[in-house]
Amino acid sequence: MSEELGITVKRSEDFSRWYLEVVRKGGFIDQRSPIKGCDVITPWGYAVWEIMQREFDAMIKEKGVQNAYFPLFIPESLIKKEEEHFAGFKAEAVVATRAGDEEFSDPLVVRPTSEMIMYYMYKLWIRSYQDLPVKINQWNNIVRWDTKVTKPFIRSREFLWQEGHTAHATKDDAEKFLSGMIESYSKMYELFATEPLKLVRPKHDTFPGAGYTVVFDTLMQDGKVVQGPGSHFLGQKFSKAMDISFTDEQQKKQHVWQTCWGMTTRQIGMLIMHHGDDHGAVLPPAIAPVQVVIIPILFKGKEEPVLARAREAAKKIKARCFVDERSHSAGYKFSEWELKGVPLRIEIGPKDVEAGHVVAVRRDTGEKIIVKELSEIPKILDAVQKSMLEKSRAFLKDNVRDASTKEEAKKALLRGGFVRVQWCGSQDCDRAFKSETGGEIRGTALREEKPSGKCFCCSSVSKHVAYVAKAY
Repeated sequence: MSEELGITVKRSEDFSRWYLEVVRKGGFIDQRSPIKGCDVITPWGYAVWEIMQREFDAMIKEKGVQNAYFPLFIPESLIKKEEEHFAGFKAEAVVATRAGDEEFSDPLVVRPTSEMIMYYMYKLWIRSYQDLPVKINQWNNIVRWDTKVTKPFIRSREFLWQEGHTAHATKDDAEKFLSGMIESYSKMYELFATEPLKLVRPKHDTFPGAGYTVVFDTLMQDGKVVQGPGSHFLGQKFSKAMDISFTDEQQKKQHVWQTCWGMTTRQIGMLIMHHGDDHGAVLPPAIAPVQVVIIPILFKGKEEPVLARAREAAKKIKARCFVDERSHSAGYKFSEWELKGVPLRIEIGPKDVEAGHVVAVRRDTGEKIIVKELSEIPKILDAVQKSMLEKSRAFLKDNVRDASTKEEAKKALLRGGFVRVQWCGSQDCDRAFKSETGGEIRGTALREEKPSGKCFCCSSVSKHVAYVAKAY
């Protein structure tokens, strides 16, 4: 293995540097763009995103969601119509004020999210209860000029995502649909072989303009969390601001009830930080662009039988396979595919051809398995997927700690992970604790837990069981 190819630092020594090396050397992203925070997602990283797209797109279409595309630019006068929403993004908004010599009388905001431009159109499209529900998703890019650009994928100024926006005739229908979307994200996390905490964000930290927000918080190996998909119940906040209304069956005017929900390329970084090891990324089979890499072990004069067997195996194995026939040494190839996180490596040399078997190596455990029947390979991939999910569940379970006082919470937070506390619901307590420790109230469990006792911070009566953590 060349020095350039290998990871030069262990996770336990410098987690941040380890992560940067993995995403760069593993071919997930290139940060050498001339614009800080606007990175190039390279083919391997984009292939992971394409699989996420394909899987989730199929899920939402089963729910009647259709894809569309809306403009990149939003008139500033339009985005300001919902003041709370605009205030949440104003600091990160990129604004165009001119094109050539033409000065815009109404500056154009490069979309930080698409509520206002989409809902402008919803107002035009929705007239009657017969027009509902409207269920539209778009796959696009978003620009938020974040001042805290720290890690590629995790915090960047431009990123890719899907954003779904629905309009319904009733509150019950909207909330029922949103619940179904949360289940769809749960299925995605099973594909990610990742166990998150599903949390309802504190009222003071919901998506701007939302009634409530449900997020998936995932614990990283360094003890911090990464927020994943957000599902937002918007109620009638935007529909009243934009006058998105319809005539109901009694010929009365009503405002629609709305939801929105999104998942981003941040998930790629989350997967690497959650599952990776000191040799690189470890991708779950369900979302790996290459599930099985076949590496022929070549010796002079014996190349053809080995290559023929490798090509034949790739055709027979029911998985996403790639035969690496490059002239690099076998050791170099092993290290490169380990970096990329391919779930299963198959080695085939002259002796394996003679014996009528192949050698399979699991990326997650390093276990070597003699495989006589290629039909066993998909079963091994299933075992890898299941094992990674079980490991993730155990990791989360082992890293949720209870604390009844501020001092206990501080000590627990030093160990990383989530700290479960009793909380009065006050934003002041959240702010005070964050200023002292860097840890914040991430939210309350989606399946609500019954509070008891006193707030860990101010000792007033507890109203919630909350989870505290440090986050990226």
